[in-house]
Amino acid sequence: MTKIHTETFGKGKPIALVHGWAMHSGIWRLFAEELAKHYQVTLLDLPGHGQSEVITPFTLETVSEALVDAIPDEPSCWLGWSLGAEVVLEIARCFPERVDKLILLAGTPCFVQNGLWPGMDGQVLDSFSESLKQDSLATLLRFLSLQIKGLADQKTALQELKAIVFEKPTPDPQTLQEGLIILKQADLRGEFADLKMPVVVILGQLDTLIPVAVAGKMQELLPEIDLTVIDRAGHLPFLAHQDAVVKTICHFMDMK
Repeated sequence: MTKIHTETFGKGKPIALVHGWAMHSGIWRLFAEELAKHYQVTLLDLPGHGQSEVITPFTLETVSEALVDAIPDEPSCWLGWSLGAEVVLEIARCFPERVDKLILLAGTPCFVQNGLWPGMDGQVLDSFSESLKQDSLATLLRFLSLQIKGLADQKTALQELKAIVFEKPTPDPQTLQEGLIILKQADLRGEFADLKMPVVVILGQLDTLIPVAVAGKMQELLPEIDLTVIDRAGHLPFLAHQDAVVKTICHFMDMK
């Protein structure tokens, strides 16, 4: 069994937080402390990220099973950010008895542009994949820059983000490459449309990775979703707009 690093804060209804590509659970720290004033919050490092063991292969199937095995056997709300949104959707598909609510934060069931579906250009992900082979550090810095693009004080935001991300060693190249494959190939729109549990989708108005135009497409697939767009937020709304995100989650969690 792959050893998954977890940290738990607070008391109340359980929420499990799953981070994005090349990150680790430290990205949630301030946000988790605020959320833990209301709920029991568990942070998980994806396999091969932060302090979790590497898993081979790094796929939605292997990752979702490892994370579910890492927390108590009870229904929880699963929150996935970016790549983490794909992971929690897979958990909801394979382990529906372990998911009572779902939160997609700057996340979508299909990350790349696909026909009329808004998303990231697949060629950009291909360029990341090629760049990783040459200079992984420079590639990660480029990815971080995309996440804060459009924000008012990008220089300060990038410095703060770099400080958090590089607290832990970066994932090995194979894990990073396989994570990009998930982002490029995973298409969970059918599974998203079939979800039976309550779902909230929180998007950033200025997000350059998950275009806000995807909101309408997601509502077409699942009209029952609770949708919130955070004004002037980018791909990291839980950092730059923490209060608004916490307020949205509290409202969703307290709904009957």
